[in-house]
Amino acid sequence: MKVIECRECKAKNRVDEERLQKGEAKCGRCGARLEPGSPEADGKPFVVTDASFQTQILQTTGSPVLLDCWAPWCGPCRVIAPVLDQLAAESQGRYRIAKLNVDENPRTAAQYQISSIPTMLIFKNGSLIDRIIGAQSKQAILEHLRRAA
Repeated sequence: MKVIECRECKAKNRVDEERLQKGEAKCGRCGARLEPGSPEADGKPFVVTDASFQTQILQTTGSPVLLDCWAPWCGPCRVIAPVLDQLAAESQGRYRIAKLNVDENPRTAAQYQISSIPTMLIFKNGSLIDRIIGAQSKQAILEHLRRAA
């Protein structure tokens, strides 16, 4: 169980993590959908799956979302993981960081033609607006996020 603060009414909600990842969690007070990648969720990247991609990425409005397409066996993916953790912790709501394991979620990886990893996709208001291929520096990733905002 996780405690998530509602963006709308600021109520604290105890939420089952599986329901949260599937996009099924709602605020007990106002009924707004609770998002795992909100800044209140603990400042870490949130996990996206084929099942949750639509609700967590394509139906999100406002701040841009950087989706890190990775795999556990990928050396460069492991190298940039701490950088993405830092970016998530420092985001202050300006952007959100998500992770998609391409081995476990082939449908979304195929839909966006992920042929090499790491590939980072930046979405804003449900649209893909930028693509970063390969391990990049924190500053380079931040520059892409600044342009997306």
